[in-house]
Amino acid sequence: MKIKNYVIGVDYGTDSVRSILVDAGNGHEITASVCYYPRWKQGLYCDPSANRFRQHPLDYIESLEHTVRQCIARAGEDIANNVRALSVATTGSTPVAVNESGMPLALLDAFKENPNAMFVLWKDHTSVKEAAEINEHAGRFNTHYLRFAGGIYSSEWFWAKLLHILRTDEQVRKVCYSWVEHCDWIPFLLTGGNHASRIKRSVCAAGHKALWAEQFGGLPPEEFFSSLDPLLKGFRSRLFSHVYTANQAAGKLSSEWAARLGLHTDVQVGIGAFDAHMGAVGGQIEPYHLSKVMGTSTCDMLVAPLNEVENKLVKGICGQVNGSIIPGMMGMEAGQSAFGDTYAWFKKILAWPVEKLLQNNLYTADTSRQLSEEISARILTELSKEAEKIPVTEHAELALDWFNGRRTPDANQLLKGAICGLNLGSQAPAIFRALVEATCFGAKKIVDRFHDQGIPVKGLIGLGGVARKSPFIMQMLADVINMPIRIHRSEHTCALGAAMFAATVAGIYPKVEDAMQAMGNGFEITYYPDSSKAPVYARRYQQYNLLGNFIESQTTVS
Repeated sequence: MKIKNYVIGVDYGTDSVRSILVDAGNGHEITASVCYYPRWKQGLYCDPSANRFRQHPLDYIESLEHTVRQCIARAGEDIANNVRALSVATTGSTPVAVNESGMPLALLDAFKENPNAMFVLWKDHTSVKEAAEINEHAGRFNTHYLRFAGGIYSSEWFWAKLLHILRTDEQVRKVCYSWVEHCDWIPFLLTGGNHASRIKRSVCAAGHKALWAEQFGGLPPEEFFSSLDPLLKGFRSRLFSHVYTANQAAGKLSSEWAARLGLHTDVQVGIGAFDAHMGAVGGQIEPYHLSKVMGTSTCDMLVAPLNEVENKLVKGICGQVNGSIIPGMMGMEAGQSAFGDTYAWFKKILAWPVEKLLQNNLYTADTSRQLSEEISARILTELSKEAEKIPVTEHAELALDWFNGRRTPDANQLLKGAICGLNLGSQAPAIFRALVEATCFGAKKIVDRFHDQGIPVKGLIGLGGVARKSPFIMQMLADVINMPIRIHRSEHTCALGAAMFAATVAGIYPKVEDAMQAMGNGFEITYYPDSSKAPVYARRYQQYNLLGNFIESQTTVS
């Protein structure tokens, strides 16, 4: 009887990690496990009012061990013995300061409660000044070192975050040997790495966030960084010169981690990548089809044959990198800094008085908590039902979706959201509808930018929680962009993409496209645009752009 092969895909999201155990022959999910980061859930080490979002490496380590062990326990020993590979997808840019051995400083006793020694989450915008300095500094060089990163460097990215941490914390600065992305550190950990120089860096993170480009022969020169700030002197030489695609192996599982996960030491560990990049693969991306991973934010991925786009540069996106999504193809990334986070913010606004009143009534604490959770869980569902009934009109409430700044087009994390056109008749469903419409207009801006720069968008693919759970939002997205959007069937698309890469790393498939075809779950629904709404949305879109221009004109770096 033919022995089956199994692989594990791990997806580190903003709030939790999810691991899936998959039959590599057909993509069938044997079991899955999700674990919410305990420290993050308590709000530790974060200050939303200051745009500071940090995650402790122990959250990553403990959650990884819990989810993989749970998958293995549910699947049984026979399946565990036939796991061939494991690959990891993570949020990004989410880097951390490490010592010479490659250990995040927060794992050292002296730094265990220091947020600056922890992973700086993608949504952390404490380095907006540093990003602005990088953009100004780059203009002084004959070589345009930002051109493959969309021409604008973001505070969400690698170098801006490093410079901010070095400037902010002298103790961290003294011990920091190198600076490592989350997606690169986890494979290093699992393979028993013991020196920062041996960390295998992914082309995905290096190209889209760290200014690595094959056209430069690697990173920009030492002079670029040391003349920006002397604190950066020497870091370039302690980072990387060579990068790897996600179909390559980082090594085999160490004996320590094999024991901790319930696996064997022959398991291959793949090179990591960002969650949305692997999610695009899990969602069966096609050339020139924009794959939108829609969760707290969005990450919009597009691939195209190199010979068709290698001489085209798209301004204002999160970069274009050979092999960052599918090896051998150009990978392009864009996205919105807040998508699901916008809806979650509005839900919190509405839930606040309910929670306060329940805390001060005659119910028991358990009853109050249960009622609060039940009401909170239903708010967005009820809002969507009522908002869907509201007809599209030209002069309704209007919103701007920059509640966590603007990722693309043209990164600017200082920008703020806005709601206008309110009157005493404005009710919660109408305001919610305006917020949803704003996120859809933000998505249209991305599609328009690709078109304007000579890259056609031939279709849309919806991935992630919002795509699968909200028909109201997806229908509006199709209507606003005036293009059908297919929703992928997989519940854990990013983890499935990681599993596809794991199957390729293990040699089960010669290339990841073959793994996509064999292991893909297909699409469950397509939303088609209502052409009768197109003229009204076109006028509303013009109003959205005018509002955005005004808000941007009032925004300056202090």
